[in-house]
Amino acid sequence: MEINGLDLTIDDVFQVAHFPDVKVELGLQAQQKMKASRDYIEKRIHAGEVMYGVNTGFGSFSSVRISDSEIEQLQKNLIRSHSVGIGTPFTIEQTRAMMLLRANALARGHSGIRVHVVDKILEFLNAGLIPVIPCQGSVGASGDLAPLSHLALALIGEGEAWAEDGTIQTVSKLIQNKNIKPLELKAKEGLSLINGCQVMTAIGLLELEKGRRLIKLADIAGAMSLEAMRGSRSAFDPLIAPTRPHLGESKTASNLRKILGEKSEISQSHLACSKVQDAYSLRCMPAVHGAVKDTWNYIYQVLQTEANSSTDNPLVFAAENKILSCGNFHGMPVAFAMDFAGIVFTSLGSISECRVAKLINPAMSDLPAFLTNQGGLNSGHMIVQVAAASLVSENKVLAHPASVDSIPTSAEKEDHVSMGTIAARKFSQILENTTNVISLELLSATQGLDLLRPLKPAAGVQKAYEVIRSQVQFAENDRVFSHDQRKIRELIRNHQLLTEVENEIGGLLI
Repeated sequence: MEINGLDLTIDDVFQVAHFPDVKVELGLQAQQKMKASRDYIEKRIHAGEVMYGVNTGFGSFSSVRISDSEIEQLQKNLIRSHSVGIGTPFTIEQTRAMMLLRANALARGHSGIRVHVVDKILEFLNAGLIPVIPCQGSVGASGDLAPLSHLALALIGEGEAWAEDGTIQTVSKLIQNKNIKPLELKAKEGLSLINGCQVMTAIGLLELEKGRRLIKLADIAGAMSLEAMRGSRSAFDPLIAPTRPHLGESKTASNLRKILGEKSEISQSHLACSKVQDAYSLRCMPAVHGAVKDTWNYIYQVLQTEANSSTDNPLVFAAENKILSCGNFHGMPVAFAMDFAGIVFTSLGSISECRVAKLINPAMSDLPAFLTNQGGLNSGHMIVQVAAASLVSENKVLAHPASVDSIPTSAEKEDHVSMGTIAARKFSQILENTTNVISLELLSATQGLDLLRPLKPAAGVQKAYEVIRSQVQFAENDRVFSHDQRKIRELIRNHQLLTEVENEIGGLLI
């Protein structure tokens, strides 16, 4: 894979993060832009000019002039002093994505650093030498300073990294084993390595890729629940969406029609029933799931823009003969997007739990109470719904936006910050909780469909049912349902459920 700072995609990030065999190199045009930028910086250094971060201190020390003989020590001191990450480390996959994004941002040629710096990041990445980066300590402005400092610390041969056996070892030992030389920092290079939002963006992009699949699975789960509760397809009629032309609403209705078909044995069995309208959690899936799809697409555009941006300070414009101080390191665009993501996936989990609550309630589903034929002796899916409700309530707490908070740092110099990395980390947990809620809905909906046998559901629902039943059998009596949930969660994680349904009925829209 070749990077140039311009066109990295979510698929590129996912591939590099999860498949170490994918090797990355810096494109020739990017090398030329970086060299021109570096030549310009060195020309101005030799002219004796004072430039922030090049020959001055940082933050509130920006007025302190650093002598030419101390410039390189300044960069090392910056990395060491800013390596104050706290807590458990980010995963290897998340860290690989951070390294790729940092290299790509620098490849744009506005940072005034040597090509050798990006080559060194890619050398570490391609060799599988992945820094250990604690997950806490960033306020999301002046970049992800603490976590990116741990990344840079590894590049200069210090700190810790992941060994091939999954243990944590010193970088000095690992680079010796791999015959890799540490990076010797020159003027401005330490600062350029840690300015930017690559940590929050990396987390966001990887989680967003998971979210893309989960949104489709929510449509599948909703369709299964609708069939199990003998709901109506009328709310998905193609005449409706153009009257309220949000793209996500049209896409969701289309997905549901594809999964459910025009009719099934189950739908034919209740043509003359007395129901007039289904509950909102069934009837309003195009509106709710559709809004999630629209938001996903908005967030993706924000993150893709961020992944291909210069986030340094100051920025170098060699052709225009300018070095400009700016705020491109501020994480607010990503912070807002990550908070928005947390909100909408909380809602997606909430509407899924509503359907589980309807499935277990005979007044709403016309199915046996708690989806068991021997209620009393068996509790059935009573606590399946309770577990889902617990996860939804946890998400409501996590969905409080981090970006509305700010706390002054660096002696009031950095007085408004984004908290974007906190927002991204929260989104990761929200997405995991929502995935588990949807797996619980799939468990209950499949049980409900069995209680309607011998009537068969529509083709898309039937295929999802078959995939789940290949791992989880009908519960005639109570058993440990957490085992069933974990098996369905694995069908989601390994993409088997979504892949087999789409192979049966065609691709679903997002």
